[in-house]
Amino acid sequence: MHADTVVVGAGSSGAVIAARATERDEREVLLLEAGPDYADPASLPDDLRDGTRNSMRRHDWGQKHRPRPDDLLLYWFPRGKVTGGSSAVNTCIALRGRPGDYDEWASMGLVDWSWDRCLPAFKRLENDLDVSSEWHSQDGPVPLRRHRPEELTPWQAAFLEACSTLGFPRCDDSNDPTTTGFGPHAMNKIDGQRMSVARCYLTAPVRSRRNLRIRPDTLVRRVLFTDRKVVGLEVETQGVVQVIETRRVVLAAGATMTPGILLRSGVGPRAAVERLGVDLVAHLPSVGARLLDHPGTAIFFCPRRGVQKPADPLIQTALRFTSRGGTRNDVVLQAGSVVALPVGTLPLVSIMCSVLKPRGHGTIEYTSPSPRVRPRIESRLLLDDGDRAVAVEAMELAAELAQTPAMRGLGTFFWPSPRVVLRKGGLAAWIGRICDSGYHPCGTVPMGADDASDLEAAVDGRGRVRGVEGLWVADASIMPTIPGAHTNLTTIMIGERFGEWMKSGEM
Repeated sequence: MHADTVVVGAGSSGAVIAARATERDEREVLLLEAGPDYADPASLPDDLRDGTRNSMRRHDWGQKHRPRPDDLLLYWFPRGKVTGGSSAVNTCIALRGRPGDYDEWASMGLVDWSWDRCLPAFKRLENDLDVSSEWHSQDGPVPLRRHRPEELTPWQAAFLEACSTLGFPRCDDSNDPTTTGFGPHAMNKIDGQRMSVARCYLTAPVRSRRNLRIRPDTLVRRVLFTDRKVVGLEVETQGVVQVIETRRVVLAAGATMTPGILLRSGVGPRAAVERLGVDLVAHLPSVGARLLDHPGTAIFFCPRRGVQKPADPLIQTALRFTSRGGTRNDVVLQAGSVVALPVGTLPLVSIMCSVLKPRGHGTIEYTSPSPRVRPRIESRLLLDDGDRAVAVEAMELAAELAQTPAMRGLGTFFWPSPRVVLRKGGLAAWIGRICDSGYHPCGTVPMGADDASDLEAAVDGRGRVRGVEGLWVADASIMPTIPGAHTNLTTIMIGERFGEWMKSGEM
């Protein structure tokens, strides 16, 4: 089998790249996806259609991680194994991050990734149904909206009232870079249904293009090289191994799967490649060496009767604020209307925090050349003193919000107990016991300027993998630092940038 260009992974970036690139007739793309494909939106299973909570089992990779060195392994979800990737299984929160996040990348010599250059791609992807301003567009494929006051659950409405009581400013558009404070989340969820990139980009007219082929249920075993030049891919479809001949491969398999493909192909740290029994093609120490994520923690409450219904949306609102000594909007608190687990929904509500600009990072290790063996993920959350201090500050604010008149009558402290929450220093002593991932992995194949060292960057500012020809990475893996927001919209923006570059012939 032969293909001009193969895009690996039909997720938040890969589906976008394939759709945008093939707008030009002469750009032929074969799009590979490890999971199933539901071409007709009417055939979507309920777990993919329901945007009120995450899909955790049927279309997930089933990976686990260890939040801290002494913790048990916990589910690492959602990591979507389906066309649409994690955008098909996630919470539908559509935040861009802050201008400073992208200007930080530009300051590292990545001039193509400044806020001014990323903003057009953010606008190109969206159809904002609520806000018409200089920051937004109504022409893109992904519809975004915010829950109206009458749509909020009692817990979510009380959370916003509590934020107002404590003097935080109201924010009706968290994607306006001039704002801060509390308000409804921008979400890619319409009438309760998740608007994934599969639904929004891989539409029937796009799928009918003669220059686009989609091949689901296909695992990529490795990239094939001759003299460090890409010559093909070894793939497996329903147990049958096949070679696809190509000279152009774009890896968009996600921050946990893309570095694994590279290592199985002989690209990465010498010791990590040799540990898999693979011949080294290019020694790139930064592949898989650093896992970035948003550390999170929460306080859980037993809701008063009538406050919660099992079908309530997981999240509708948020409070963004700046920690003591931190950068603008570096913390987010979110009210959780339910506690949804892979085994079912608990009758609890919560206030959750995420540290949006952590200094610490985790590690990801691959122990087998088989694409079916899960990586070993050590997230190492809140081990950094500064990150832990920010999380404690956020949880103390969460406890203060819970004791305002608006929230006090709706629920009682469940975990940790009131004795811990209300005792001076209690949350600081307890916080490591409940920290978990924000499920925003990135940075595992970081990009850097042309003069960056191999220790700092595995790809250049256009995603070209160093030391080889014909191979690009174009997903959350390449983020050199983590944005101060949920990462899905940023990943779609990355797909928009690469899709345009491919369409125009710049890659």
